[in-house]
Amino acid sequence: MNALLTRARRRVTLRTAGAISVLLLIMGALVYSVMVGQQDAAARREVRAGVERALLTSPPPCLWLIEAEGEVIRRSPGAPEALPWRAGIRSVARDGGVRVDRVELGGLEYLIQTERRGDVIRQAALDLRYQVSERRRLLHTLIAAEIVALLAAVLIAHLIACRAIAPLGEALARQRRFTEDVSHELRTPLARLHTRAQLVSIRLRRGELPVEDVDRLVNGTRELGEVVDDLLLSDRLRRPVDLALLAQELAEAESPRAQARGVTIEVHRDPAPAVVSGAAPALRRVLSALVDNALTHTAPGGHITITLASAADRVSLTVADDGEGLAPGDPARLFIRHVTGGTGYGLGLALVKEVVDGHDGILTVGGAPGEGAVFTITLPTDAARGRAASVPARAAGG
Repeated sequence: MNALLTRARRRVTLRTAGAISVLLLIMGALVYSVMVGQQDAAARREVRAGVERALLTSPPPCLWLIEAEGEVIRRSPGAPEALPWRAGIRSVARDGGVRVDRVELGGLEYLIQTERRGDVIRQAALDLRYQVSERRRLLHTLIAAEIVALLAAVLIAHLIACRAIAPLGEALARQRRFTEDVSHELRTPLARLHTRAQLVSIRLRRGELPVEDVDRLVNGTRELGEVVDDLLLSDRLRRPVDLALLAQELAEAESPRAQARGVTIEVHRDPAPAVVSGAAPALRRVLSALVDNALTHTAPGGHITITLASAADRVSLTVADDGEGLAPGDPARLFIRHVTGGTGYGLGLALVKEVVDGHDGILTVGGAPGEGAVFTITLPTDAARGRAASVPARAAGG
């Protein structure tokens, strides 16, 4: 998944950066073209004005005037040795008209206008070295700006790509998370069903098939269906749930597997009701995950105790074992996905934490190496949740 996201991000970055760079390149080319066009127009106006109005003895800066009358050549004071441009003079003397040429003479570039004015052929030569220098500076500036803009475009494109790819990453992460949740949540019910099916098969071969074994197998398939439905519907459907009844049913359901491991499961409860508001399949998965965790870490001959205690507005459910206990470290790490808890990954406990949080409950853990582990879930009672829900309703009603 990471490779897919990286390729998509790189592709979006390159395309966005390329589009921005092309746009900047077009803008730079337009700026350069406009400047060159303005320079050419200004140079043509200057040589035209020089030919028509400038004095031979005092021409404007960077402009040189030459007059040819027969074989006599007159030049402005200080005119370069490369001037006049004799080819232009001969052409105008022969054909007449006006010539405007861009010519390189003596290593310098000139814009030269040559025309006949009466018996005199007049030639104005504008030195273009400063225009050429300005063009080079502009071109270098545009190139530097293009490089900086390209780097900025890559950075901006990367940020845009990250923002654009983020929903895809979240969707893929949710998909992977859902797959992990489904595979983990189905593992325990399937293991339970497999154990029950084995017992039924053994007793069937012996000619013994108690009705309660068949009922347990049927209940197991029903619970498996509830797990699938709950994973698809989440815990949005809240109803009164008797935690004591769930605990008793789960203890009975896990008894074959516990007996096969040589572990005893006991349920202790107060006479007071232990009814909370929530999704029964989700809470059943929580209790199943805690008991499964206890079975995994309890040696043969060990004990698992499920204890329920009710208070005025809270119900506490504790799953305790006398197994290998918890490894030293922060207990909160047990509830982080894919973080090793000493003997395995904590995906099941992470799912337990998510469900408890979704039911406005509290999950605590205790224990030490060799002293077993204790997980306690505290949930608001159904009556307490009903009172909390009615307060906003009364406030809204005035």
